[in-house]
Amino acid sequence: MIKLALLSPVAWRTPPRHYGPWEQVAYNIARGVAALGVDVTLYATGDSDSPGKLESIIERGYEEDSAADAKVAECMHISYLMESAGEYDLIHNNFDFLPLTWSRLVDTPMVTTIHGFSSPRILPVYQRYNDRCHYVSISNSDRSPLLRYIATVYNGLDPALFTLREDHDDYLLYLGRIHHDKGAYEAIRIAQISGRRLLIAGIVQDRDYFSEKVEPYLDGEQIIFLGSVGPEKRDELLGGAFALLHPVNFDEPFGLSVAEAMFCGTPVLAFNRGSMPELIEDGKTGFLAGTVDEAAELLAQVPSIDRRYCREHAENNFSFEKMAADYLEVYRKILGY
Repeated sequence: MIKLALLSPVAWRTPPRHYGPWEQVAYNIARGVAALGVDVTLYATGDSDSPGKLESIIERGYEEDSAADAKVAECMHISYLMESAGEYDLIHNNFDFLPLTWSRLVDTPMVTTIHGFSSPRILPVYQRYNDRCHYVSISNSDRSPLLRYIATVYNGLDPALFTLREDHDDYLLYLGRIHHDKGAYEAIRIAQISGRRLLIAGIVQDRDYFSEKVEPYLDGEQIIFLGSVGPEKRDELLGGAFALLHPVNFDEPFGLSVAEAMFCGTPVLAFNRGSMPELIEDGKTGFLAGTVDEAAELLAQVPSIDRRYCREHAENNFSFEKMAADYLEVYRKILGY
């Protein structure tokens, strides 16, 4: 039996109550590989849930604790695991580049899921540990030619948390961080051009962007802001939507809300950037557009999408069970099993 230490971030609880995509994926990995017989110890905040053992030195996520210092929490958390590294066969790092700096100081091999590059400036850290760490990308599009990868493993979700709804409403949905990268303003423009109602749900990550590009258009009728939503409300909103709008302004590494929408049977209309062509079957589970105007025009074709096929596509490619099986293969490859 493989003894695995799985390192989750400590910005939020694992799994998160509302927002926290890396924490959600870390939990889904832990749950999935535990079901496959891996002895999992999850390193996360003390209020987290774990399918195996839970180890923590930080009680609450620093985004949920106004008295916490993020850097202190991160240093304490990472070192807490590394000081016990010898107890495990393998460390699975879901905490970006900082844990890599410990990798030559411990004997336990480390696999790192790269959940995206916040900036090209962090690449030198990954490069330095190319010969020591095993890197997994979450899409083929999000690979750096400077790094060596052992696999691509798509993020996985729990199908039971999402309800297929063939009877839906006529509103459009934007679900994501309120930030230029995620395209909240572009979603508003698509809704305005098409004359459809738009519901906006997500945390405000960039307050200035919200004030300048979102808030002026909120009228409570056509453009409605709901704020952050939890799992049950998210399922309801996604399932009831005519389509999910995902007009990203950056090369997104994955996009959990895209997979979530398809689990609910809801087509996705996204800009053709980053991993979107890997997630969306153009013309079958949604549409890939190049501009706001093109996206607005494509909305007329949304009724041609088979919502049952969207669900089937998500189950086949983005379930946490498939993700876990793929990671178990990675673990065995690293350990020579």
